[in-house]
Amino acid sequence: MASDTQRTSRYPDSSRQVVFVGIPAFNVERSIAKVVVQAKAHCDRIVVCDDGSTDQTGAIAESLGCRVVRHEKNRGYGAAIRTIMDTAREQGADVLVTLDGDGQHNAKEISSLTEPILQGRADVVIGTRFSENGGAQKMPRLRRAGIRSITWLVDELTNQGISDAQSGFRAYNKKALSIIHPGEQGMGASTEILLMASDNGLKVVEVPATVSYKGGGTSTLNPLYHFTDVVSSTIKVASVRHPLLTYGIPGAFFLLVSLLFGARAVQVFASQRQFETGVVLISIGAAIIGTMFAITALLLFVLITVIREDKR
Repeated sequence: MASDTQRTSRYPDSSRQVVFVGIPAFNVERSIAKVVVQAKAHCDRIVVCDDGSTDQTGAIAESLGCRVVRHEKNRGYGAAIRTIMDTAREQGADVLVTLDGDGQHNAKEISSLTEPILQGRADVVIGTRFSENGGAQKMPRLRRAGIRSITWLVDELTNQGISDAQSGFRAYNKKALSIIHPGEQGMGASTEILLMASDNGLKVVEVPATVSYKGGGTSTLNPLYHFTDVVSSTIKVASVRHPLLTYGIPGAFFLLVSLLFGARAVQVFASQRQFETGVVLISIGAAIIGTMFAITALLLFVLITVIREDKR
């Protein structure tokens, strides 16, 4: 693997920074060797999480000198990322770069992700596929639209100004590794990590990254299932961390709808002495839903506040 002196010429302080590369891998025996060989030139150690593969993925990575951590069964992308983070943390990594084992990401760009961290400008770095010549235009339209929608949702919740909330090509410094412990086992971990980073005041920046979809490199998940899984996971995490925002805003919306329809019903009754059943039912239904949202927001807010105080 690359020696510290190889990286010192570009990063003056990198001799004190141990760079790990983490690769979540599931049945990628055809591509894992190329990814590992290319990554070796840009890091000190490589950790591969063999997430229940039924082929030779783990054996190939191990033969190339990687530390391989195996899951007996396929547990999902998020579980693999957590295992990689835990392993890197335990082994003293100063910087961890994650990239996929299917060859989508260009391992030669690892240094571009570590540079902002080694220079002290970022805690988390994302390699965005939506940069010029990044390759996002080659994505299937449905998948690209889904990623855009998910990124918009995450950006609304975090105000981080990111363009690619689903990129798996990322870098984390030691501070981020000590704070981020994803709980989502599926693809929702990508957005969960960004929410955690935002909650803890971590500096997140993006750098351009290229992606290749040759050789079947696109996700094997159904795009609709992928989108639904990530959005539901994001809302679930956001509801726990920001209950007033997640439930309070919808609650206020439904209460406003109830007020408007209720006012309409009263106006019609006062002027025409007619009882508009449909309008009244909408007003009552919206009031019930809005009240449920509001109560949920308050209860979760109080509960989470108490839990946070107990942890201090």
